[in-house]
Amino acid sequence: MKASLARQVFLYFLIVIILSLTSLGLFSYFKASRALDRQMEKYISQMTTNMAYQTDIFLDRYKDVSSSMLSSWDIKYFLDMDYTDSYSYFYYSSQIRRHALEPLFVQYPQIHQIYLIGKNGRAVVNDSSIHVEKRLEWLWERTPAEGGIVVLNDRIASNKTNIVTLARRVRGFSSYEPTGVLAVELNVQELTQMWQQKDLGKDSYFFVLDELGRYVYHPESSLIGQKADEELKSKVLDGEEESFISGNGDDHRLFVTRSSLESGWKLTVSIPVKELREPVNSIRSTTITVGLITLALAAWLAFRFGHSIVSPIRRLNSSMRQTEKGNWQQIQGVHRTDEIGGLMHSYNIMVSRLSEMIEKVYETELANQKAELELQESSLERQKAEFQALQLQINPHFLYNTLATVNGYAIVQHSGEISEIVEAMSYMLRYSIQTNLEEITIANELNHVRNYLIILKHRSGREIEIDVDIDPELLLEKCVRLTLQPLVENIFQHAFPDGMEDYHRIRIDAKIENQCFYVMVEDNGVGMTSEQLQKLQERLRQNRLAEAPKDTVYHHGGIGLMNVHRRIQLVFGDEYGLFVESEEGKGTRFVMKMPEQQKKRRIST
Repeated sequence: MKASLARQVFLYFLIVIILSLTSLGLFSYFKASRALDRQMEKYISQMTTNMAYQTDIFLDRYKDVSSSMLSSWDIKYFLDMDYTDSYSYFYYSSQIRRHALEPLFVQYPQIHQIYLIGKNGRAVVNDSSIHVEKRLEWLWERTPAEGGIVVLNDRIASNKTNIVTLARRVRGFSSYEPTGVLAVELNVQELTQMWQQKDLGKDSYFFVLDELGRYVYHPESSLIGQKADEELKSKVLDGEEESFISGNGDDHRLFVTRSSLESGWKLTVSIPVKELREPVNSIRSTTITVGLITLALAAWLAFRFGHSIVSPIRRLNSSMRQTEKGNWQQIQGVHRTDEIGGLMHSYNIMVSRLSEMIEKVYETELANQKAELELQESSLERQKAEFQALQLQINPHFLYNTLATVNGYAIVQHSGEISEIVEAMSYMLRYSIQTNLEEITIANELNHVRNYLIILKHRSGREIEIDVDIDPELLLEKCVRLTLQPLVENIFQHAFPDGMEDYHRIRIDAKIENQCFYVMVEDNGVGMTSEQLQKLQERLRQNRLAEAPKDTVYHHGGIGLMNVHRRIQLVFGDEYGLFVESEEGKGTRFVMKMPEQQKKRRIST
């Protein structure tokens, strides 16, 4: 820290450059190394998996050949015949050769030999050198009792290195137990050619081991049929990992193995680790070379840059020392037009304007906060005023007291009808003028509708019923006061213009769906025309109240549909409210959408 500024700038820039280049180079090197390793291992794994898949397709095709022969009646009769019956043996063996074996040899050139050996001592074999009894015993021990097919790497003729055997137990008509063995010997030259076509690199190779650890395929043909060394066999056949590294000294190799589902073979790719590392080593050499060249160039640029800024900074430093002493004087003779010149010019005006700018920023922030607070208060007051205005449309408290007096006179005069009407009207008014923080449930709203129906009964001179189909668990769900009765009243006024007949119905139900509480009120009245429905839905979207008494889709003298819609939105938010569905001649359906009880706030109604 005691060195000059120029030396410090050069030293710091040099340190930063070295650290940057070193960290970037190391990060890029290790990142690229891991990416290349993963990519190469993924490529090898996909290639090995593909070869295993192609091998299974090849073997599965000839397993189907073996399965197709099981439907031959000649084979079943051959297995059931008396071994002393030479005529039957000659007849059925000829039939099997002519109708079962010869077409398969023509259709599938890869088939080397097909032979059928029965436990009755009879066999259909083209090669007379086969010892039938020993072959039957050998195959019987290696085939499953339930008739499944196995792939065997042993050949009838030991000099045939490209032959594998597909064998299974078969039975005749007379017994459910297997009574013979069917074997198909395949020339796997086609598979060998497919395996040989894989370009794995100079020192890489591909090999296949059977379940006993013998080579089914190896680039060195002399190893085919021989057993692999114990260490490699145990890792390939018994190891739990599908890829592993093995070897001694510099000869470490990566082995990637996959299993053939049809044969149980292990298909394995072996690649030298140093061959995998060649791209990584190339990246390392390139990174070091480019890093050294870049470091030399950056060091020279750092020296030039440090020298160019030291002189003006010293001058600025001198002026700042004068400012520390209280000499608020400007720097004279600033002729530079670069950033340092701009810094000196800014310093000249900084002191004089700093105090003024801080004061202006502080005042502006206070003004913005005050304006935002006033805007929020104004919005809240507007909502409260609108809600209270809608709430107090029916608030004639003196009518409730007057009706109580009338009810008293009716009781004295023994007029039950007048008393019932007045009592129902009193309950409706009392429910309407309440302004406390009482929570309203759907049960309260249904009781309000019941009182309305009592009054309507005396007005129309007939009993009026409404179907209510609401789960008892939903009766305590919260809703907004005076929303259900206006919908019912609107139906009586507009759904049945010629009066309510016996076939007319009004139904109220409710449900909870997607965390929302829905209350539905529907009728089978005259419904609305498409123009009326479109007009009403548009006003609901615009939150507009009814504008003229002639509007036939609104309830005159009551709260009205738009009032119900707006009250729900004021309490729960604009995403809730009233929705209408109607079809002319079929009826109308009103749906009130409100939040589910568990997520509602307490409301004031």
